[in-house]
Amino acid sequence: MTALLSSAYFAPIQWYQKLNRHSECWIEQHDHFVKQTYRNRCVIATANGRQTLSIPIEKFDGSKCEMKDVRISDHDNWRHQHWNALLSSYNESPFFEYYEDDLRPFFEKRWKYLFDFNLEITHQMCALLDVRPNIQLTNEYVNTAKMEKNADFIDFRDAINPKHPAVDNEFEPKKYYQVFQQKYAFEPNLSILDLLFNMGNEAILYL
Repeated sequence: MTALLSSAYFAPIQWYQKLNRHSECWIEQHDHFVKQTYRNRCVIATANGRQTLSIPIEKFDGSKCEMKDVRISDHDNWRHQHWNALLSSYNESPFFEYYEDDLRPFFEKRWKYLFDFNLEITHQMCALLDVRPNIQLTNEYVNTAKMEKNADFIDFRDAINPKHPAVDNEFEPKKYYQVFQQKYAFEPNLSILDLLFNMGNEAILYL
C-alpha cells in the first residue's frame, strides 16, 4: 500500500509510522500551504508541558501558495529559538547528546524553501531511525476523490493534523519513557524528536 502524506517539520510519530509501515510513501508538494498544520510546526514536551515550535514563512501573493513554493522567513531568529527550546527540553534526555551533532545543522544552515527543508529533515531522521522508506514526491496535486477509487493508496493528509485530525485506524500511540513523565501524563504523538531523544535506537520499535 502507498501512503500519501503532507510535508511536515520534524513530523509527529504518527507520520513516521507511515514511512516505516508502507511499501511506498508519496509526499504532497502541490497542496496549498495551510497555517496551524505540521507543515511548519512541531510539538515537543517541555518542563512546562507541550510547546509548539513554528517556522515563520514569507508572505506570498494571493490567498494560496503551493507548498513547494513557500519560502522560509528569517523573522524572529527562529532557528536559535527552536534549538534553544530543544536544548532546554531534551538536554537531560538519554540520547540528546548522541544525536545533537546530526541535528544542529538544521538550525544553522538557511534553506530557502520550506518543502526542501522538511524533506532534508525527513531523510536525516530516517537515517537516524534506521527507517528505509521508498519516498516519492507528487508531480501534481493528488485529488482525494481519485484516491478513493484507487485501492493501492491511503490518504493520510487529513488524518495527521494537529487541530482536527481525521480517523486513522492504523495509529495507536504506544507509551515510552519521556523526560517529564513524572510531572505530566504521557504525551502521545509528539514530534519524532521526542521519541528519538528519549529512546535512541529503540525508537524504531515504536513505529
